[in-house]
Amino acid sequence: MAAPRDVFIVCNNVDVMGGLQRWAHHLARLLAGRGDRVSLVGITREGQPYHHGRDGSYSVEVLHRDWRPPAMAWRPTTLGQRLDVVARARELRRSAAQRRGAARLSELFAAARPGAVVIAAQVWAMEWVRLADTSGLRVIGMSHESYAATSASSRYRRVREHYAGVDRMLVLTAEDADAWARDGMTNVDHIPNALHVTPDVHPTLDLPVVACVGRLSHEKGVDLLLEAWERVAPRHPGWRLHVYGAGPEGERLRARTDAAGLSPSVEFRGVVGDVEEALVEASVFALPSRAEGFPMSVLEAMAYGLPTVAFDCAPGVRALLGDDRGGVLVEPGDVAAFAGELERLIDDPDLRRSVGARARASVLRFHPDAVLARWDRLFDLLHRDLPTDTTDTTDTAEAAETAEAAESDPVVRSDSF
Repeated sequence: MAAPRDVFIVCNNVDVMGGLQRWAHHLARLLAGRGDRVSLVGITREGQPYHHGRDGSYSVEVLHRDWRPPAMAWRPTTLGQRLDVVARARELRRSAAQRRGAARLSELFAAARPGAVVIAAQVWAMEWVRLADTSGLRVIGMSHESYAATSASSRYRRVREHYAGVDRMLVLTAEDADAWARDGMTNVDHIPNALHVTPDVHPTLDLPVVACVGRLSHEKGVDLLLEAWERVAPRHPGWRLHVYGAGPEGERLRARTDAAGLSPSVEFRGVVGDVEEALVEASVFALPSRAEGFPMSVLEAMAYGLPTVAFDCAPGVRALLGDDRGGVLVEPGDVAAFAGELERLIDDPDLRRSVGARARASVLRFHPDAVLARWDRLFDLLHRDLPTDTTDTTDTAEAAETAEAAESDPVVRSDSF
């Protein structure tokens, strides 16, 4: 076993009920369970925090109780924008709050033992890490989405800017790592998410239910699933679609369900605290996402032996389900084909069982022990091959400025939520 380390995992927030937060708390538990001293740090807090099964084995801290727009740095491009006094005042307040949060990170990092590692799980979190004093630490910047999704968004410029100088940029699949390397990010590597559930029971695959678990947002594609279900429901009147999650598209999706006459066969069940509750009563899992990273929901479905139908929207989905490993991949946006694959599984109980069995076997590739071994190899490599001062991401004057600014910002400690 590797020698114990201090590990800091810094996220935009750590108490939202999302896949990245599940990953962060799970990794924190895994590292703490084998003796590492782990600090999970959120930049902001959620209005109604979700604790993600925290067990006290790692510390949790939030830098800012409240964070108000603008979240991103102000970048005026015209004379009129540069003369906007209100925008400039907002930027000054944002910058001051960011410096105070970064100063608190500097305090945490300064107490670390030799060999410590900082993992910035998202690019917004990296903006704070870059302002902090990381002298003597190794810094890893992560992207939990596909290269294609990042390159099509405003995050692309920020990833290129903030991750270029870190010790390692980490993505979730070899395919995405290759794409970033071709784009000039030569410090890129990849480690997949670890399996984070151990089922106590498994579904019988006899119940007439298709399940979908995810945020009700455009990128998760629940509208596409409803379009597919319009084709499936009339031919399979005994089957139901259970949709778990919440999000900005919730009201619109419910209205669409009513307008299409699907309400008798579609249930919006809200956020589910225990994924087992959702999966043991299903026989098929659906992932209609337009964009993904390495979907935790599919890891969960595979662990429970559910056959999955998914749009082939990202390398992470292919890494999980490709090569007939426990699911069916459909061309992105092909709603008719998605409906057809759902029907094929609905009509054939033996097919459901054979595909589900392959899923349960295949998902063991991502057993926590195997994934932790990859993290250990990366940690060892960073500290063996790099000089001790390469990760100092701020100069002495800036570090002093952030420390001075820290005195006035309210910081939420782990015992306050």
